Amino acid sequence: MIYCVVPEELAPELYDKLASYYADDPNVKVIVDRRKSERRGAEGPDGGHQRERRDRRRPRVPGEFPPLDPE
Repeated sequence: MIYCVVPEELAPELYDKLASYYADDPNVKVIVDRRKSERRGAEGPDGGHQRERRDRRRPRVPGEFPPLDPE
């Protein structure tokens, strides 16, 4: 599914045009973005904290590589 997101300020002039343009394509849905603020705001008792970013790659194998013998 592909979402064509229209900002709320541009919805009056763009939504109907885009909806009719993609009407025949069942894989495209035109929506209006009505969010008023960021979801990850300063919420909760701790006043919001920075998200922790983790490295999802595999850790390297500890140790040294064996020497390569040119032959």
